[in-house]
Amino acid sequence: MRGGGVLRKNEPAGRSIRGQGDIAVLAPESEETRMNDPVSATIAFLMQNFTLTFLAIAVIVAVIVILVRRPGAHGVWHAFLSWFLFFAIGVTYIYNAVFHIFFGDMAAASIGWENNGFQTEVGFASLGIGIVGIMAFPRRAPYSLKLASLVGPACFLWGAAGAHIIDIIETGNMAPNNAGVILYTDILIPIIGVVLLVGAYLTRPKGRVAAAAIGADPAPA
Repeated sequence: MRGGGVLRKNEPAGRSIRGQGDIAVLAPESEETRMNDPVSATIAFLMQNFTLTFLAIAVIVAVIVILVRRPGAHGVWHAFLSWFLFFAIGVTYIYNAVFHIFFGDMAAASIGWENNGFQTEVGFASLGIGIVGIMAFPRRAPYSLKLASLVGPACFLWGAAGAHIIDIIETGNMAPNNAGVILYTDILIPIIGVVLLVGAYLTRPKGRVAAAAIGADPAPA
């Protein structure tokens, strides 16, 4: 085997040992073995497709808040927007930052690329996007900040989606984070964010009612 690795006779299929020098690296289990453990398979799916996971959490939390508070039309839109910004933007990109900064080799492998340093840069860019998403979460945050928290991810995600699609066409790279769920959420998450922002903005209270709703002094007549 390449790298001087040795295959132990008693090792089960999918668990062969590949060594480099004095270090033995345990190869990943086969897909069949993982699928036989539904709990592990579910956890792996949720972690690998974290953009979809945190989007789903945002929807669930927003629905709970709406059912408890029973707000009007603006409150419904704003609940979905706020929790979308918190989870689908803020938490998602902070998670993405940790993954790319501290587990760069793993992140690159999941995309089907080599880690040549780009993972660290992507990680710190993701950290900035995530922090802005958290800053835009509070109800009192201005709509200009909420819009700004969506512009960065839209540029990043649509650019990434384009790069992944080109990579699929040119090289046939069908790695999970190049052609899987991540690709679809790259395209859809900015669209969802814009729809929620527009809905919350168009249904917002106006004039003195709006000022009273946020606790600000109304403008003079």
